[in-house]
Amino acid sequence: MTNSQQPPAEAVRVDVVVPVLNEEKELEPNITTLRAYLKEHCPYRWRIVIADNGSTDRTPEIAKMLEARWPGEVTHFRLEERGRGRALRHAWLASDADIVSYMDVDLSTNLNAFMPLIEPLVRGEYQVAIGSRLKKGARVTRQWKREIISRAYNLLIKLLFPRRRFSDAQCGFKALTREAVQKLVPRVRDQGWFFDSELLLLAEKEGYRIHEVPVEWIEDLDTRVKIIPTAWEDVKGLIRVRLGL
Repeated sequence: MTNSQQPPAEAVRVDVVVPVLNEEKELEPNITTLRAYLKEHCPYRWRIVIADNGSTDRTPEIAKMLEARWPGEVTHFRLEERGRGRALRHAWLASDADIVSYMDVDLSTNLNAFMPLIEPLVRGEYQVAIGSRLKKGARVTRQWKREIISRAYNLLIKLLFPRRRFSDAQCGFKALTREAVQKLVPRVRDQGWFFDSELLLLAEKEGYRIHEVPVEWIEDLDTRVKIIPTAWEDVKGLIRVRLGL
């Protein structure tokens, strides 16, 4: 898919990866919601991949049950080690889909943004696409502390990488072509939350144009993300990448 002509829908395969860690409460209802959305709105051949990275609750059991309930539409795998980046690396590199994507299991990002996210990749106009909570047109509902940390982090990226053009590094709503995955992901070192930022910085360095979609995003107050430690790890990651360049 290197030109701007739309290929036949039946010729396109899309994987939607959902990384999970101890999500026994949200997994079944939210995968059910995601599946219903894809069946109604996605004309391509799609598959939901539940990527369990180190859960210690009933998440693996529920993932296995969902795979049995919807064979061919839902699949899962389990990694004993934790790390969102590790889960995405495993799922994306193992995929033979034309487009690979991921979203957070809490579905904080409104699913109506999914088709606008992947369509330019299907047409071959872009190789990387991201949801943005900071682009004009986005609608965001979250606590002031998380808002400040997010904006400060993206400002730091802009200061350290003045030529950076993407607006929101950490929104859990992204898609890549298989070609981009094979070229970029093996070179990303981080296994955790900084995986997204490092991937995007590398993509821009290699000349990839990044398609951005303004999203409607509502914070999940039951999130497993520890904001301050995660932000600090991200800052250390930025410094590592900047020194590496």
